Amino acid sequence: MASDTLKTIPFPLPSLDRPFGVEIWPIFDQLFSAVRGYSPQDFKFVPGETPMSTFSATVTMLMTYYVAVLGGRELMKNRAALKLNALFMVHNLYLTVISGGLLALFIEQLAPTVWKRGVFFAICDHEGGWTPQLVILYYLNYLTKYVELIDTVFLVLKKKPLTFLHTYHHGATALLCYTQLIGLTSVSWVPITLNLLVHVVMYWYYFQSARGIRIWWKEWITRLQIIQFVIDLGFVYFASYTYFTSTYFTYVPNMGKCAGEEFAAFAGMGILSSYLLLFISFYAATYKKEGQDLRGKGRRRSSTATARKAAIDMAHLEVPTVESAIGHSTAVANGNTLANGSASKGPVAKARKS
Repeated sequence: MASDTLKTIPFPLPSLDRPFGVEIWPIFDQLFSAVRGYSPQDFKFVPGETPMSTFSATVTMLMTYYVAVLGGRELMKNRAALKLNALFMVHNLYLTVISGGLLALFIEQLAPTVWKRGVFFAICDHEGGWTPQLVILYYLNYLTKYVELIDTVFLVLKKKPLTFLHTYHHGATALLCYTQLIGLTSVSWVPITLNLLVHVVMYWYYFQSARGIRIWWKEWITRLQIIQFVIDLGFVYFASYTYFTSTYFTYVPNMGKCAGEEFAAFAGMGILSSYLLLFISFYAATYKKEGQDLRGKGRRRSSTATARKAAIDMAHLEVPTVESAIGHSTAVANGNTLANGSASKGPVAKARKS
């Protein structure tokens, strides 16, 4: 009776080879072929030939981004903020859909490999984490990082503050994806899939917020991002460790060779570590009260508290405007003049020791 009931279901049930019941890749294949004229698994990432595949192109795009947003902020300084709610909703909705679609394609490709061959094979062998199907997904994910730069354009046009965390994270993520594509790192799928999952949640939140719907779980977005970076670093540091020990320190226990270039390993460890520090600092500054070590007047701050305060300040640091930068330079110059005693006959206060 149960088997007869299952046979009447119009869609196939989920399985290891089809995690979502229906196969998503054939649908993606048809859409991609209709646009590009060839199958996605026939895509070849060739540095110097594939669009946005060179370091100079990546740097040029990122420099254009920073010049545009900083210049745009100066242009908007004496203008009224624009109301772009409808466009903002569309922007967040299509990024939600794109992130969800890519995540589903990654899961469909990776689930059978991880189950049948194991996690180590999937993160350290090119046949596990660098298949033709995954390469095109890596590349499309890389391109979406440039689309996500539009997030900052909305901040500029709506005259919202530009923080160091936001501008650094957006630019560095595009650079990170580029280094991993060039470096052929099989472990790339771990940070990418987790990032896509977070982006589905985050952009859906921004879409609903733009609609005027209050979401109670906003704080969990930052928590998810922190959890994401912790897991990312666990995999990336492990892959890097087993690569370097098996290559240069064979007497040290390791799991064997791990696919990828050395510069990509350093880029991954460095950028992801900076993300973890900045997002923890952002969370502490936004959702937690200032640490107890900073309480009480007259108490000398501990080195730990001072370091934590510095990290929090960096995460919330607003990118200075041209006017404020010039004002700061003038203030510094005036301060030097006063310290030299050439422009003031009054008492000069000594600098307080830190």
